This record gives sequence, C-alpha cells and structure tokens, in this order.
Amino acid sequence: PKSENAWIFAKSNAVQAIGVMSFAFICHHNSFLIYGSLEEPTLKNWSQVTHMSVSLALVISVVFAACGYMTFTGYTEGDIFENYCRDDNLATFGRFCYGITVILTFPLECFVTREVIANVFFHGNLSTVFHVVVTVVIIAVATGVSLMYDCLGIVLELNGVLSATPLVFIIPSACYLRLSKERWNHSDNLISCLILVLGVLVMAVGFVMTVLHPQECSHGKDMFYCPPSNVSLHNSTLPP
Repeated sequence: PKSENAWIFAKSNAVQAIGVMSFAFICHHNSFLIYGSLEEPTLKNWSQVTHMSVSLALVISVVFAACGYMTFTGYTEGDIFENYCRDDNLATFGRFCYGITVILTFPLECFVTREVIANVFFHGNLSTVFHVVVTVVIIAVATGVSLMYDCLGIVLELNGVLSATPLVFIIPSACYLRLSKERWNHSDNLISCLILVLGVLVMAVGFVMTVLHPQECSHGKDMFYCPPSNVSLHNSTLPP
C-alpha cells in the first residue's frame, strides 16, 4: 500500500542514514592487512584495488537501496528483509545468502582485532595457544553481544556514528592536518577541516538522534500487509 510523503528526499533522521552508509563502506581498519597481502604492494595497485572494489560496492548498494525503497517506500525497514513476508521463498533464499555473507565477512573483522591485540599486548607475536585463545575470545564476545539484539537498524546506526564516522571522516582528516606542511589556508587543509567538522557533526547529532528516536523493528513479525499463512493473497484485504 502507498505511504504518505514517501518520496520526500530527506527527513530529520537523515543524519542517522549517513552513519549507516559510512558503516557500509568502512574498510580503513583492514587497509594495512590488505595492502600487505597484495602480490605487488605498490600505490598504483592499491589504488586500482580500492577504486574498483569500492565502486562495485557503491553500484550494488545503490541498486539494492533504490529497488528496496521503490518497492516498500515509507514502510521500508532498516533491515530490508523484514519487509518481506515469511512465505516469500525468494526472500528466504536472500536471507540465507546474507547469512553466508556475514559468516564469510566476520573473520575479516576478527583478524584486525586479533592483530591489534597481538601488537599491543604481545609485541606482535602470538604463540599457537594464544592465537587460538584470543581468536575464540573475540568471536565469543562478539557473538554474545550480537545475540542480545534482534534489531539490525539501531546496530547499524550506532556502529555508523560511533565507529565508521571517526574512521572515515574524523581521524584521517585530523592526521592529515597534523602532518601537513602546507599553510593553514591551503585548499587541501581547508577541505580536511570541512570533512573533520562534518564528521564531528554527524557523529554527535547522529548519536543523539539514534538515542532519542531509535528505529523500530518488526522483530521477526510479518508486516501488516502480509497475508496470514493459511489465507491466499487474493483473498486477503489490505488496510487503506
């Protein structure tokens, strides 16, 4: 069913969306590990890898976002799979594929965390026993926390404004300004200052908006437009 004012470009919670989009494209914490894994770790090869991968991710994200919103408009959930009904076999297959994607992506985040722990507490060297112990502890803690929440929207928003925004906007800009040899009013410094201020605003405003106006989730329940499992779609009625 149609929703009112569905095609307004931006609403008051647009700042939260910026955090979510930043989280979708965050890869800075993997940069050093991936750069070192290249067969020829040069800036040219690194530039090709990053531009191709991020551009492909951008195209895929825009296609999914546009198709999802054009389908559900104002009823679009933070987790698009919650918009689909339980008896939708294609959506169920999509959930399965997404689960496989998370399982295959999750180790990448563990690698970074384990690398940081090894460098900070063990001078970069982990024995086989500590390697296994640290890995299991990281996975257990992350899995335990994730099992406490079933609403993906607020998780993405908090991760975006508290983790992705500093890594994408604030820290790189601050480091560049600290290391820059140019005068303060140089164009590169001004752009870095603009990005830094934008990052601080998105982080602060986005966090406040997420706390005051958390996104509601269906928590595994079918949306109101889904027909009962024992009633066909043609016999069901939708609210106006």
